[in-house]
Amino acid sequence: MSLLRRRFSPPVVVAPGSLLGEAVGVHVRLGGREVLRGVDVGVRGGEVLALVGPNGAGKSTLLAALAADLAPAQGVVRIHGRPATEWSAAELALRRAVLPQAAVLSFPFAVEDVVRMGRAPHSSSADEDDLAVAQAMAATDVSDFATRPFSALSGGERARVALARVLAQRAPLLLLDEPTAALDLRHQELVLRVCRERAEEGDAVVVVLHDLGLAAAYADRVAVLRKGGVVADGAPGDVFDEQLLSEVYEHPVEVIPHPRHSGLLVTPKRNL
Repeated sequence: MSLLRRRFSPPVVVAPGSLLGEAVGVHVRLGGREVLRGVDVGVRGGEVLALVGPNGAGKSTLLAALAADLAPAQGVVRIHGRPATEWSAAELALRRAVLPQAAVLSFPFAVEDVVRMGRAPHSSSADEDDLAVAQAMAATDVSDFATRPFSALSGGERARVALARVLAQRAPLLLLDEPTAALDLRHQELVLRVCRERAEEGDAVVVVLHDLGLAAAYADRVAVLRKGGVVADGAPGDVFDEQLLSEVYEHPVEVIPHPRHSGLLVTPKRNL
C-alpha cells in the first residue's frame, strides 16, 4: 500500500553528546491539578534516560511535555536546543519520535504499512524508506507478520509494531512511554536492547519504565519522580538507594549487587 505524504527538508546533523531534549522549570496542570511541579531534566545524544516512579508521579506527563505534545503552564521545553514552540510540526517529526502508551488505529492497515507511516516526514528515496522499514521490523521481531492487519494482532504484537514505526522514523530523540508494558520477558529485553543500540549510535532515548530492574540494567541515567517532581536524577548505582525507593514507592525495596556483574538487582521486599 502506498501512503501519501508531504516532503520536508532533513534535519541538521547533531553533534555527539548534544542536549536533544530538555525541560526547565516545567509546570503542567491538567484538570485543575498541578501534575508537574517545576521539573528540570535533560537527555543527551548517546544516553538512555529512564523515568521511573509510582503511578500518578507524572512520568507520562513529563514525556508528553518533552515531546511538545503538552504545553507547560510554566517553564520551557527545548528540543535540539530550541524552544519546542519554535519548531513546526513537520520539523518536530524529523527531530523526535514518540511512542504513546496505547497504539490505536481505526482502519485495518497491514503491519508493514503501519511501520511505513514512520517515514512520512522524510524526503528520502523509496529504497531508503524500504530499508528503514525492514530494519525497524527486524529489530522489533515483527517481520514474520508484515502483511497481517494491525487490528488482528495481540496487545504485545501491536506494541512492537508501534515501536517499529517509531524506529523507522529515525529521529535522533526517542520518547517511549512504557514500551515494555504489554510484552513478555524475551521481548522486554529485546526492546531495551534496541534502546541501548540507538543510544550507542548517538541518539537520545527517554523511556518510561515500571520495572526498576530493567532501568537498572539498561539506563545510563534514571530520573525518579514522585508527586510531580524529580526527587533524584543520576546513574542507577547512585539513584537506586533502598531508603529512597522505599519512601517513593511506599513499600520496602531491596537493592542488591548483581552476583555476576557490576549491575544491580532491584526488587520489592516480600514476606512470604
